[in-house]
Amino acid sequence: MNENLSQGELSQADSANAGVTAIPEIVPASALGRDGKVAPSNRITVGVIGTGNQGLNDLREFLRDERVQVVAVCDVNKESPGYWNGAVAGREPAKRLVEAAYGAEKASGHYKGCDAYNDFRDLLARKDIDAVEIATPDHWHVIPVIEACKAGMDIYCQKPLSLTVAEGRAMSDAVKKTNRILQVGSQQRSDPHFRRACELVRNGRIGKLHTVRCGLPGGRPDFGKTAERKKPEPIPAGFDYDFWLGSAPEAPYSPARCHVNFRWIFDYSGGQVTDWGGHHPDCAQWGMGTDATGPIEIRNASADFAPDELWDTATDFHFEAIYENGVRLIISNKEKSGVTWEGDAGWVWANRGEHDASTKEIKESIIADNETHLYKSDDHFRNFIDCVISRKEPVAPVETAHRSITICHLGNIAMRLKRESLKWDPATEQIIGDTEASKMLHRPYRDPWKLPTI
Repeated sequence: MNENLSQGELSQADSANAGVTAIPEIVPASALGRDGKVAPSNRITVGVIGTGNQGLNDLREFLRDERVQVVAVCDVNKESPGYWNGAVAGREPAKRLVEAAYGAEKASGHYKGCDAYNDFRDLLARKDIDAVEIATPDHWHVIPVIEACKAGMDIYCQKPLSLTVAEGRAMSDAVKKTNRILQVGSQQRSDPHFRRACELVRNGRIGKLHTVRCGLPGGRPDFGKTAERKKPEPIPAGFDYDFWLGSAPEAPYSPARCHVNFRWIFDYSGGQVTDWGGHHPDCAQWGMGTDATGPIEIRNASADFAPDELWDTATDFHFEAIYENGVRLIISNKEKSGVTWEGDAGWVWANRGEHDASTKEIKESIIADNETHLYKSDDHFRNFIDCVISRKEPVAPVETAHRSITICHLGNIAMRLKRESLKWDPATEQIIGDTEASKMLHRPYRDPWKLPTI
């Protein structure tokens, strides 16, 4: 399967006491830039489900962690181009990457110990895996996440967490019920600039907060170099296309439908709104202190859906989320990239690798020991493994991610139905007084797929 990848991200990098599994004949070394040596019997065993763009990128991060042993990879695509910038990816390239990395640690220079699967259920059936990464398309998150919870595995799930509000709630409930650790790949929570900006806002440096602006990318970029191949074509050998479709409606195969460009089709994703909704709106909520709740209304929704024979997500968009305390969160591709928090005494802005404020005094303000200090993580992947070991909550937990991406799902609903207003109850997670809109909080599943229960 193909993982989730925001624009430019490719370059960026059974119980709480479950034991880890020994991997024989692996001698830890510093070949991957590891600082320490951990005996194979003490490593966290990891399987990766979805080895396209972000899946391969994340796999490299886990290979760098001396506490991790990657033992299996899974993808419905054996190997093909059509990924980021037309690159080749799939389960076989992932298997080669793992075995080359661990082979470099052995005197012989050879290692054959990473299994490759087409069906994620075969990987989850193994008893020697502690944790999995799920880096599949958005419509393929919920089933593997819940099944991994049932199998007693901890999970790193790429953003956006869910395809629908109902799926996000199901995942969060499953994690809680099974006492699993789940980190969502909203890695801006491990960016010191976003953390610093949020702390300034949370500690009142800009006065009373009234407006937050999230600038996201627009358009439908041809990440996979397949935009000219939208007509139906024969399914290529090695690609289990029916499995790739999964619970989504039946549709003819074309290269522009799959792999990295899937995100421009509403059956599988929510376009730039949700692809980046796991980032900037997530940090907006962090700074607002609304991680456990959400808005009470979506207003002023407007969007342009450029006509296309296949791609149907919004290319230009604007909507506003109104909170009970009166704060207005604006999400648009017309706003300045990043997040800007505005108060009656100034503003603070953050983007990847940088932040700023309306005055030098605000920007350089010292957060005192007795003030609010937010969760500190400087490495999103290591934080996940830290929490697998400690059983503490990670920096981007599932409930937090569910709440932030819900805002974007509601925005998409409002824009697609051309609603001037959608009333939302964040406690019951229901749209008020709009039956048509309420139906879009979930999607029907194509047989034989069903939402798992626990």
